[in-house]
Amino acid sequence: MLPSDHHPVDRPEKIGYVLKMYPRFSETFIVNEVLALEAAGAALQIVSLRTPTDGRFHESLAEVRAPVTYLRHSGLRAADVWLTLSAAQAELPALPGCLGELLAVPVVDAVQALELARLVRAEGLTHLHAHFGSVATTVARLASLLTGVPYTFTAHAKDIFHESVEPADLARKLAGAAAVVTVSDYNLEFLRTTYGTAADSVTRVYNGLDLPRFPYSSPERRPPVVAAVGRLVEKKGFGDLIEAVALLVGDGRRLQVDLVGTGPLEGELCAHLRARGLTDVVRMHGALPQGQVRRIVSQAAVFAAPCVIGQDGNRDGLPTVLLEAMALGTPCVATPVTGIPEVVQEGRTGLLVPESDPVRLAAALGRLLDDGELRTRLAVQARTLMEAEFDGHRQARALRQIFAGQTTARDLVGASR
Repeated sequence: MLPSDHHPVDRPEKIGYVLKMYPRFSETFIVNEVLALEAAGAALQIVSLRTPTDGRFHESLAEVRAPVTYLRHSGLRAADVWLTLSAAQAELPALPGCLGELLAVPVVDAVQALELARLVRAEGLTHLHAHFGSVATTVARLASLLTGVPYTFTAHAKDIFHESVEPADLARKLAGAAAVVTVSDYNLEFLRTTYGTAADSVTRVYNGLDLPRFPYSSPERRPPVVAAVGRLVEKKGFGDLIEAVALLVGDGRRLQVDLVGTGPLEGELCAHLRARGLTDVVRMHGALPQGQVRRIVSQAAVFAAPCVIGQDGNRDGLPTVLLEAMALGTPCVATPVTGIPEVVQEGRTGLLVPESDPVRLAAALGRLLDDGELRTRLAVQARTLMEAEFDGHRQARALRQIFAGQTTARDLVGASR
């Protein structure tokens, strides 16, 4: 932990939220977290390292009050770098001692760290929190070194498991952070086992939901519709879902599948559907706003999350949409990848099948489609779990304690188990 004099009593809390790109259509959990923190009284300033690349935004984004600052990213010239250094030298006494750190990262990251440090001074930010232990944490960590303001970050999945992760870099970030949050007990155990004492400050805080936005309804009498939502990438396992649906249709079962999402595998998955003769069975909706996703999931008899570990090591941490389905009363079939078994507990809150096993996936989907009583029993217990462990307002209070240094990682882990 950083010394307590980084939290002077006469300086009100003001948290800089450092994100690679804001807003990002696929990162609803960040908007959920920001809204919950604001509802808890936190003053936030969002700092984005990139400008958004698509024009699709979820309706809840309009409720965010925090101002957004976009740091320069493209079009930097040598003159811009020297001007930034010159301006920072007058404002940041720690700059000479940090030159080695700045020179060790790409020039864009270094310039953004200097700009963020100046913003910390200009706006009176008392804390920096980044999402993902990659470039956002790189910039936040450097700005922390330049200003003395502590930083924390949330580690999710790609930033932990992907083959591109540099262990020495992540270890340095873990060790230097005032605290680190991760989204599942699986991640927590992996980080502590892999990084030893560097990961002593890591704690698990689940991604929370604004539960009133996800009202429970009984799935007992819903039509035979399977919903699946996510980016069309390898780790989501949607190719296995298509194979499972082909098996169900081949057995003479009538069902409909609503697949929501877009991504690099869209063409491949559409070709797969054509080859299997399933274009009338599986509706590809593309990306949809939260409200429409919520409607589709809440009307489905089953939600499928057949996640897999990608060839590059990438995997899901704990998909937010899985939590949303459980809150809405839609029983889930999923695979035991990373943190998923912490919420989809076999036979209690959902059904688990091995990853990359379309036969077992088809059997589990068929079982739930056939048995309204089982759907209801699983759904009721899943909603109870969501209310007990995934209330976003409770998670926001835990995060504020972490940001303020008022509790330790071990305190929170002990309290959560």
